[in-house]
Amino acid sequence: MRKENPIALLPIGIFLVLYLGLGLLFEYVMQIPMGFYNVPIIIAFLVAILVACLQNPKLSFDQKLEIMGRGVGDKNIITMLLIFLVAGAFVGVVGRSSAQSVAYFMLSLIPPKFSVAVLFVVACFVSLAMGTSVGTITLITPIAVEVAQATGFDPALCVGTVVGGSMFGDNLSFISDTTIAACNGQGCAMKDKFRGNFLIALPAALATMVLVILMTIGEDVPAVIGKYNLLQILPYVLVLVGGIIGINVFVVLMIGIVSGAAIMLATGQVAFTDLLANMGSGSAGMFETAMVAVLVAALCALIRHYGGFDALLHIIHKLFKGRIGGQLGIGLLVGAMDIATANNTVAIVIANPIAKEMSKEYGISPKRSACLLDTFSCIFQGVIPYGAQMLVAISTAAELGVALSAFNIMQYLFYPYLLLIVSLISILVLRHKNR
Repeated sequence: MRKENPIALLPIGIFLVLYLGLGLLFEYVMQIPMGFYNVPIIIAFLVAILVACLQNPKLSFDQKLEIMGRGVGDKNIITMLLIFLVAGAFVGVVGRSSAQSVAYFMLSLIPPKFSVAVLFVVACFVSLAMGTSVGTITLITPIAVEVAQATGFDPALCVGTVVGGSMFGDNLSFISDTTIAACNGQGCAMKDKFRGNFLIALPAALATMVLVILMTIGEDVPAVIGKYNLLQILPYVLVLVGGIIGINVFVVLMIGIVSGAAIMLATGQVAFTDLLANMGSGSAGMFETAMVAVLVAALCALIRHYGGFDALLHIIHKLFKGRIGGQLGIGLLVGAMDIATANNTVAIVIANPIAKEMSKEYGISPKRSACLLDTFSCIFQGVIPYGAQMLVAISTAAELGVALSAFNIMQYLFYPYLLLIVSLISILVLRHKNR
């Protein structure tokens, strides 16, 4: 068993100071427009990794490279990287014109003032069926950007609503990695975890819907009339239907790429060589997002090996007492792991053993502890500015010519914030029930 070592968490603190601290300084103190863009997230992580490499002199640099290599080679990281690349290719193939067609077609069917609420509902359903928030964000963000530009709503509001809705399914879906990890780790049936989790997620989703409608219904949104090509809508229809019926995210994206390429070539909108170039530029646009995933995995591997995570788990375990404290402790435990790893599935896997021990000690049922792990991991993952969800949303919007920072979007992440409020209320209300 590794020795607990709180100092091993120092690189995370260094990263937060560099990325968040300098970003806040530039944006709000120095009043630099788009100040957060002046803090490259990759450099912040490289500095954090350098600090981690300078720690623990008992290990040679080659040994540290081996540890980082094993962390990067994790199945979850490889899967995430492949999703990023395929998603970028999909955006490159369908281009802006297809997203515009979908947006204008949608706005021809519903009053424009309800368009943001519809985006949230669609994101909830697709993520619930696909079990992936990243895949959902990739598919719907282009539509959200075009809806924003057609209606005049803030693009950050539209994209933030999609990011929030995508976390609904990430938390609840039977095929979500987080659900599988939490249920297997705590030893409960998925259906039991779903029932308890649904009673928390649904009120938060309904409250989000009401809030979004109240924010947008009073806006003076003119009737939106724009040209759309029904044939160009087909790739999005196929991927959305595929997502809703639960087809694997890779298969869904490949269907979108093939159908989009066929339509673009058949209608003469792009030459074959240009189509290939668009696919390449789309995947290349995900470079920063992919590199962040790699660097986070490498950094976390070192911190875990040094005993930093063991120290954090021990502190949380000792800090919280009683049934309410136990539930709060489990939530904070997985939240802290998520802040450290920027991956909610990995956070649950790391937190599972100590959460199971805490649930036994404090009389918390396995389905309840699984629910807490999944819910709080999704809350934190949905709002951290360097998480895959946020980075994919920013990268996808940038591909369509809209520059957004994580902090533009964070103010509109209503669902994760409301999910946190409902979760805390449930902990207090259910304090005497073993549910």
